[in-house]
Amino acid sequence: MSRDARPDHPIHELLVKRWSPYAFSDRPVADADLCALFEAARWAPSSYNEQPWTFILATQQDPGEFDRLASCLVEANQVWARKAPVLAISVAHMHFSRNGKPNTCAHHDVGLAVAQLTVEATARGLVVHQMAGIVPDMVRANYQLPEGCQPLTGIAIGYAGDAQKLPDSLQDRDTAERTRKPLADFVYGGLWGNTAWAISKT
Repeated sequence: MSRDARPDHPIHELLVKRWSPYAFSDRPVADADLCALFEAARWAPSSYNEQPWTFILATQQDPGEFDRLASCLVEANQVWARKAPVLAISVAHMHFSRNGKPNTCAHHDVGLAVAQLTVEATARGLVVHQMAGIVPDMVRANYQLPEGCQPLTGIAIGYAGDAQKLPDSLQDRDTAERTRKPLADFVYGGLWGNTAWAISKT
């Protein structure tokens, strides 16, 4: 079953093919591929080139470290994410290193870095599933995060697996039709709520 997006307007094939499965194969991810994913993240744009991201990484090849990172996920996410060969946690540095002032773009910029990682993963036949369901205090305790560093998301990386091996509730999510809001619902022009002219005329 294809999980490709069905866009209303033509977009790049990598964006069509990107999706976030719950089912992962036990096939390991090569170190060279992991380096490429984080290299893609490294070259994301950021406010004042601050690069306010850090990633904590663990693979199944080191069971102790993998378990330590997996324990930072909420229990509902551990059910499926522990099957992934690679887990990571994104961390945002909430102040500019150059002057100590709050970086109000930090979350945005970390998101950009993860987006580039995700596109690179898709280009390599990998899949990425991001999770808001982490336990930030567990991340801080397990990894001794310094002040001003905020854990944001969990990230599962690997190869898509067999959805039939998931619990029933997750099988439904993995096979449900993929949908998105139409452009008219979120691209505004003029007053709030008015669809932008460039969108409404198409």
